[in-house]
Amino acid sequence: MAESEPPRKKPRPIVRIFVFLISHSLLVSVICCTAGVLALLLLPVLAKNTYISENALVPGSASPMLSSHDVSGADSFVKEIISSNTKHTNAGIEIPRLIAHYILDLGAEVSYHKFHPELKKFHPLHFFSSPDPGIIHENYSCSLLGVNTVGIIRAPRGDGKEAIVLVTPYNSTKIDLGEALSLGIAYSIFSLLTRVTWLAKDIIWLAADSRYGEHTSVASWLRDYHTPFFGGMGKLNGETCHESSTLFESKTRPSMGTEISDVFRRAGTMAAALVINVADRNEEVDKDTLSIYAEASNGQMPNLDLINVVNYLAVHGQGLLVKVEKVWSLLDSKWVKTLGELFESLGKVARSLNPQWKFGISVAEYIEGTATLASSLYYQALGVPTGPHGAFRNYQVDAITLQISPKVSLNNKVRQNEFLQRGGRLVEGVIRSVNNLLEKFHQSFFLYLLTSPSKFVSVGVYMIAFALLVAPLPLVAASLYSDANKLDFTLEKDKHTSCTASVDEPGITFRSWKWLHAAKTVLIVHLWGVVVTLLPYFICQIPNCTPTTSIFLWVLLSVFSLLILHFTLGSPFSIVNVSQTRKEDWLLLKSVMISASFIGLCLMSVINFATAEIGALLIVPMCLMATPLKLEIKARTLRAFTRAACNMILLFNGFPLAAFVVIKGTFGGFGSISVGDFWNWVESLWAWNSATYLYICMIHLPCWSLCVHILLHSC
Repeated sequence: MAESEPPRKKPRPIVRIFVFLISHSLLVSVICCTAGVLALLLLPVLAKNTYISENALVPGSASPMLSSHDVSGADSFVKEIISSNTKHTNAGIEIPRLIAHYILDLGAEVSYHKFHPELKKFHPLHFFSSPDPGIIHENYSCSLLGVNTVGIIRAPRGDGKEAIVLVTPYNSTKIDLGEALSLGIAYSIFSLLTRVTWLAKDIIWLAADSRYGEHTSVASWLRDYHTPFFGGMGKLNGETCHESSTLFESKTRPSMGTEISDVFRRAGTMAAALVINVADRNEEVDKDTLSIYAEASNGQMPNLDLINVVNYLAVHGQGLLVKVEKVWSLLDSKWVKTLGELFESLGKVARSLNPQWKFGISVAEYIEGTATLASSLYYQALGVPTGPHGAFRNYQVDAITLQISPKVSLNNKVRQNEFLQRGGRLVEGVIRSVNNLLEKFHQSFFLYLLTSPSKFVSVGVYMIAFALLVAPLPLVAASLYSDANKLDFTLEKDKHTSCTASVDEPGITFRSWKWLHAAKTVLIVHLWGVVVTLLPYFICQIPNCTPTTSIFLWVLLSVFSLLILHFTLGSPFSIVNVSQTRKEDWLLLKSVMISASFIGLCLMSVINFATAEIGALLIVPMCLMATPLKLEIKARTLRAFTRAACNMILLFNGFPLAAFVVIKGTFGGFGSISVGDFWNWVESLWAWNSATYLYICMIHLPCWSLCVHILLHSC
C-alpha cells in the first residue's frame, strides 16, 4: 500500500491577502488613487476646531494692564523716530541709537549687535548648514554694517533660565510709518513690563535692522546668541571696524548705573518669539486685521497652541479680524464651489439619517477652507520661511509673525493711539500666557494644516491621503516583477522543448538575477539627478547671466551630463541581454522605477510631508500609467489611444518646468509668465536650503526621465 502524500501547508492569511492584492493590482491602484484624491478634497470637511491643549496658558484670565500712559509714551517714541528719519542723513546710525536711549530710560539693559549681510549663494557643501557663520569678509566695508538694538528685562520672579523674544524689523536707512508703529507697539509693551512684578521669564526686545532683509538680521543675532565666543563682541567689532565703533560710544547713565555697549548680552533659553509687523492696507474694512504667518523652513510649524492663544486673544480680547494666507484664485473657482455644494448636500442627508453625524459644511466654509488649505500646503511644501520667525524654528523655538493692519489708513492721527493700545494689549496677553508656562510648548500639534485661523487638520488625518496615493506603488512593483518572471519563464519553457536540460539550467539561474540590470539603470539615472542638482553652483559662477540664459544652460548641461554618463558608465537605456525588445525588460525597469519612487516619496514625507503629498499627486499617476507607446499604437483600440493620451498629458504636467508654468498660470494668469521665473523660483529654494529643491532634482526628475524612456521603449 503506497504512502499517502503529506497535506500541503496553506500560506498564512496575510500572505494570501498580499498575493490577492498583487493579482488585482490594477483595481487596487484605481481605488487607492481615487480614494487618495477624494481624501485630500475632504480635508476641509474633516477639519476640527482649534483648542488650547496646555491648561497653564489660560489666555485672557487677567485684565490688560497696558495703560494710556504707556501708549502716550509709545506715540512720542514713534514721532521722534519719524522725525529723526527725515532730519538726519545718517538714519542707519541715528535710529538704533535713539531706540537704545529710549530703552535705557526705562531701566533695561541695552546692547548693540553688529552684523554683515549674508551671501545667499548656492553652495552644495553648505546645503543643510547655516550660511555664513558670522565671519567678517575682507571685501566688506564698515559702512555695510547692520546694527540690531537689543533690550533685555530681567524677570523679577525668574531665575534667568527662560526668555520671551519680541522682534520688530525695520529698515534703518528709510523707515516707513508701519515699521515705526511696530516699534511703538513693542516700546509700549517694554515700558509696561519694566514695572510689573508677575514676570517670570526674561523679555528680549530685538529691534532688527532689516536693510539687508528681515530674516538676515534676525538669523545673525540668533546665530551669535547660540554660538559661544570669547573676547567679547565689542572687541571684535572694534578692531575690525574702528570707525563704526566710534559712532556707538558707550554712554553711561550715572543715575541708573547702566550703559549702552557692544558687549553681546544674553538671557535664558527662548520659550517663544513674536515678530510684530504693522502693515498699511489699501482698502478700508470694518475691523482691524491680524494676519498670522507661521511656516518656517522645510515645512516646520510652531506648536499649534501658540497660534491658538494669539487667535483667541485677538478675536475675544481685542475684536480683531484674524486671517491666514489663502490661494485667492480658488475663491472664485467653479469646481471648488461645485464640490462644496456636493459635500453640503451629503451633510444634509447624513444629518437627516442621524442628527449626531457632524458631516458636511456650508459652501462658503468649504471654499474658504480649500483656499486656506491649499495655501498652507503650498507654503509648507515650498520650504521657504514666510517671515523672520523662520529663523527661530532652526533653533527649535516656537515663533510666529503677527502682521497687524488698521481698518483705516496709518496716516489717521486720531486712530493711531487706539491702534497702538489694541496691538499692545494683544502682545501683552500673549506674553502673559507664555509667561505662565513651566516648560516649552509640547502639548499640542507640531504637524498640521490650517483651513482657517480656528480650524486645523492634524497629521493623523491628512496622512491618510498620502498613504492611499502611495499604497499602490509596492503592489504594482511586485505585480510587474511577477509578470516579467512569468513571461520569461514561458519563453524559457518554450526553449526547453528544443534544448537539453543542461543547456537550460544556466538560463534559469540568470533569469532570477535579471532585475539587477534594471536596478543599474535606475541607479545611473538617479546619479544623473545628483549631477543636475550640482550644476547651478557652476552656472552661478558665470558673470552677468540672466535667469533665462541660466535655465537654458541648466537644461543643456543636464542633457550633456546624461550623454557623458551614457559613454562612461554604459547606456542606462540599453539591455544587457541579447533580446533587446522583449516585454519583460521594460516591465522589470518599471518595477524598479516604481520601487525607487516609493522609497523617495516616503523619505521625503519624513523631511517635508507637504512636498511628498504634492509630489505623489504628480508622480504616482505618471509612474503607474507609463506604458510603451509602441504597444498602444499596435493595439489600435480606443482604450489604447486613451491611455497613450493620458500618458502624454501626465508626462507633460510631470516635467518640473511645465508643472511650474501650469500651476503659476492657473493661479496667477499666463500673461506674466517667463521661462526665467522658474530659475528665480529654484534659486530661492537653494538659497533657503529647502529640501524641495533636492526632491525635484534627485527624485522627481529621475522618475520623469525613466517614464519617458518607458514610453519610448521599443517593444
